[in-house]
Amino acid sequence: MSPTIRPRRLRQSAPMRRLMAETRIHPAQLVLPMFVAEGLSEPRPIGSMPGQVQHTLDSAAQEVERAIEAGVGGVMLFGVPQEKDAVGSGATDPDGILNRATAFLAERFGDATVVQTDLCLDEFTDHGHCGVLAADGSVDNDATLERYAAMAIAQAEAGSQILGLSGMMDGQIERVRAALDEAGHESTAILAYSAKYATALYGPFREAVDSSLTGDRKTYQQDPANRREGLREALLDIAEGADIVMVKPASLYLDVLADVAAASDVPVWAYQVSGEYAMVEAAAANGWIDRDRMIAESLTSIVRAGADVVLTYWAIEQAQLLGTMGLGAMGGRS
Repeated sequence: MSPTIRPRRLRQSAPMRRLMAETRIHPAQLVLPMFVAEGLSEPRPIGSMPGQVQHTLDSAAQEVERAIEAGVGGVMLFGVPQEKDAVGSGATDPDGILNRATAFLAERFGDATVVQTDLCLDEFTDHGHCGVLAADGSVDNDATLERYAAMAIAQAEAGSQILGLSGMMDGQIERVRAALDEAGHESTAILAYSAKYATALYGPFREAVDSSLTGDRKTYQQDPANRREGLREALLDIAEGADIVMVKPASLYLDVLADVAAASDVPVWAYQVSGEYAMVEAAAANGWIDRDRMIAESLTSIVRAGADVVLTYWAIEQAQLLGTMGLGAMGGRS
């Protein structure tokens, strides 16, 4: 007997699949992470992230222009200083590379896109940790909160519209929110990197920011074995005043992302990190996978799991592609 119910009816052609797609991505849902380095006369390629560079101020401005033209929702800035010290002094210096780049780009493009900044000390410390160290070499949570508060004010005054708190210190959202409000920056939003896992996928990023880290960050970033803890961290950050919560990395943590999205009453973002990017580019360069399909499928899966916005190094490329496709479902092209 022939089947009466035939789900394949809705898959019979590309136009039909496009019409029936449950997950669709708009360019404005993509945010481009960017590295701006001090002391460069021209952009410097990042070897483990083909196609990505450390920017000069001028090349960063050109990239932001490209992102705006493609319809990308915003840019997330990371600073790469020439000099570092134990407390990350460059992070709060108004003339430090991140604050200088923020002011430079916000003045030019702040009305056309959302300029965002990473708020963490790891790029600025000579030991490479995300906070200041105690006498025994451990990361001092509460002393670090005071540095984050000062960073928040510096970044807000430079023109950042969203501060991405990525250090995974307990109480960081509450302390930074209070500091911003006391300084008159009530309108500056906080993006909490709530469920940030101690993953092997950060390797290429450490090259991108010239990290000085030896060892690991397992005492403050989350254990990859823990699912419930990711949701707990997100709910704590929401209670402390986070405007947006983030799951990072994205692809290996879709279960956590789905949990957070189901429980959150604020926007939920995800970061498709450097290792996710590098693996796809490396496999594609060897002819092992279809690069374009893999990128589209990976982003579709992240949004399907519940992300409202995705930070991705493919933001401009994918936004341009979505524009040519008429903003259709990325996974439905073939």
